[in-house]
Amino acid sequence: MNLTKKKELASKVLGVGKGRIIFAEGRLGEIKEAISRMDVLDLHKSGAILIREVSGRKKIVHRKHRRRTGKIKKNVNTRKAEYVIITRKLRAFVRGLFRTGKIDAEKKREIRKQIRARKFKSKRHLKESLEE
Repeated sequence: MNLTKKKELASKVLGVGKGRIIFAEGRLGEIKEAISRMDVLDLHKSGAILIREVSGRKKIVHRKHRRRTGKIKKNVNTRKAEYVIITRKLRAFVRGLFRTGKIDAEKKREIRKQIRARKFKSKRHLKESLEE
């Protein structure tokens, strides 16, 4: 009598591994007829399906994490990325002002030098300085 599918069903319903399911020898006929999850639960309550205790080590000993070559995480410096983002944004803004004719070529060159020197913290800061 092959009851592997019944054992799989019982392990799913009871939430344990297949190796921990034990069928009572005298009640194999009832187990064979069990189809639904409810049948399996009823058989477990009546004692036809038993669950074996957990074998093996009971205490879990955690090993200490060693800081070696594969574990060292470098602190990434984001200053360059921030510089690139703000510079591209400001240069695009200045290019737009030049194309619309709000500033001339000389003023544009001067502003680009100030952007390069990181005078402006943001686009709003650049707008405020242009208004003055």
